[in-house]
Amino acid sequence: MRLLRGVNHRNPVFSEAAVTIGNFDGFHRGHQAVVSRLLAAADQLRTPSVLITFEPLPLEFFAPERAPGRLQRLRDRVDFLRTTGLDAVWLMRFGAPLASVPAEDFVEQVLHRTLGTRHVLIGDDFRFGKGRGGDYALLERMGKELGFSVESTPTLSDGNGRISSTRVRAAAQDGDFERVESLLGRRYGICGRVSHGDKRGRLIGFPTANVRLGQQPMALRGVFAGWLFTRDGEVFPSVTNIGWRPTVAGTEQRLEAHVLDASPDLYGKLVRFEPLANIRGEQRFESLDALKAQIARDADAARAVFANPSLKQPA
Repeated sequence: MRLLRGVNHRNPVFSEAAVTIGNFDGFHRGHQAVVSRLLAAADQLRTPSVLITFEPLPLEFFAPERAPGRLQRLRDRVDFLRTTGLDAVWLMRFGAPLASVPAEDFVEQVLHRTLGTRHVLIGDDFRFGKGRGGDYALLERMGKELGFSVESTPTLSDGNGRISSTRVRAAAQDGDFERVESLLGRRYGICGRVSHGDKRGRLIGFPTANVRLGQQPMALRGVFAGWLFTRDGEVFPSVTNIGWRPTVAGTEQRLEAHVLDASPDLYGKLVRFEPLANIRGEQRFESLDALKAQIARDADAARAVFANPSLKQPA
């Protein structure tokens, strides 16, 4: 899969392509159905398949105070897209320059001139371009002029309605990770490389594997029991905090995993945390001693989760 970044959209990249556009946060079963349909269309047309997505996500640019927390870091989103069979993912930088492009110019410059689009797969409620001036009807009209067809994305539902990132996010925030797995079609996890932290956890008797999560808020925040996997095939039960560390006036979002009853050396390793149960929300403590006492209670709560005889062991 080609990852396109910093592309000058005035120059051709493909002579023809089948294209879809969206945020694809979480890459749930509905997203997977879209990509499956795109691959089928590309195969039928004998063209490359191209998915366009954005960083930051549009709402994070326009109204960061209203933007929901992310289900996936950018790296996780791209890594998962690599497994789908897509020929290319165009990661567009979403900022003032892109937001100011009129919808007609986006179609002409990006879809037609740069990608040679022959088929577009898009939601019928999709809006794009300056002032959200572009829609399905505009694409249909311009497609007739420029030689591409337009198709509405398939809707995938379960017994409770349409599968969406909003539903996945709500289930995760409710701590219902079985429902999250059902909506995603796989277990939910957050990945990253363990880096050196400030060593406060070690000083208070609870060393942690620290993963920096970036500035875009994650959907999950709080303390969780869950499995910590390494790329080497190791699996550890953990109690893990995700958030901004208000007790120590933290200025960056981190995942801090304390491995229960073991002290593995994880520095520099790529890890994946899969939550099993929500223990508590993120909170600020008046002292490190108070934090230490709470972490001890959190660890005991996590041990109770792992002691449950109905718990499925990781494959």
